[in-house]
Amino acid sequence: MGSPATLEHYKAGMVLSGAGDAIGYQWEFSFSGPDIHKAVKKLGGLKNIIVKLPDWLVSDDTVLHLATAEALATGKEGEELLQEVAFHYVKGMKDMNGRAPGGCTIAAASKLKPGTEGGYRIPYNPRSGGCGAAMRAMCIGLRYPLPEQLSSLVAVAVETGRMTHPHPTGFLGSVASALFTAYAVQRRPITTWGLGLVKDACPVAKEFVKTAGYAVEETERDWGYFTRKWEWYLELRGLSSGTGPVVWPDPYGPAERDKAYKSFSWSGWGGSSGHDAPMIALDALLGAGSNWEELMNRVAFHGGDSDSTAVIACCCWGLLYGTEGVPPGNYNYLEYRDRLENSAVRLFELSH
Repeated sequence: MGSPATLEHYKAGMVLSGAGDAIGYQWEFSFSGPDIHKAVKKLGGLKNIIVKLPDWLVSDDTVLHLATAEALATGKEGEELLQEVAFHYVKGMKDMNGRAPGGCTIAAASKLKPGTEGGYRIPYNPRSGGCGAAMRAMCIGLRYPLPEQLSSLVAVAVETGRMTHPHPTGFLGSVASALFTAYAVQRRPITTWGLGLVKDACPVAKEFVKTAGYAVEETERDWGYFTRKWEWYLELRGLSSGTGPVVWPDPYGPAERDKAYKSFSWSGWGGSSGHDAPMIALDALLGAGSNWEELMNRVAFHGGDSDSTAVIACCCWGLLYGTEGVPPGNYNYLEYRDRLENSAVRLFELSH
């Protein structure tokens, strides 16, 4: 993990995010981690899983992550970029057959009017705290990976997140996913990521919301939950000062993780909100180190919103470790692999 992030790391990040999504999606609506682990064992384990169509399609997560990535790949900035992203989201919604997009995203995307002034903004929705913005924002960190680009990363993550999820619990999830991939590119110790989110990125996001002048009152009213929950999590894991060592429950197997992820969650479905999808992703990255199989055990094979937690964690993992130790069948025949790799190449060029 010491060497700088190369083009190969960028490609691995984008491709493995799709692989994690496709594998997690297989069990998205199964609510028992232990049962999922049994099912994986029956298939001969993770190494035997060949991710390819028609059985292993990517979910809405990857379709919309690609939409964000391909919009960023145009190299546009500011208003032009936001119009481009809105255009790609509307287009992406036409590719949702069998991919289970979230209700909030479907409703919001139908309100986007790319090409018209402010057409990337939708009315404030107090019920838009889901993970739909978090699961498609990782590529923003690949485009703005440097510490001095934090304000650009936050602005783009907030505005693209609010296109469907104007509630801060929703769009701060977008900030978290983008920030964590930037940290992965920076090779910043994983134990510091959560603290950086709470102490550095969230205040920048709050300031940005004020200056952008859209739904300021509602956003400030609903702001507190996200940061409170993250502060609680950091304390739980012994990471409040960002140093560690990480405090783990013992034991922490599939059944215990199901319970823990529920306690992270807003409504009892771990990973389905903007705050806890990146939280579970981080929890898994902290626990798995460079072990792909352990990462998947923790982030894709649990009783919560498994594709959304996996899509985030696997992107970060690929940026850190490349594809080393990943069974080629897990990603070689992945749907949209070419598009994921092409956008990685373009984002790598733009970030350098």
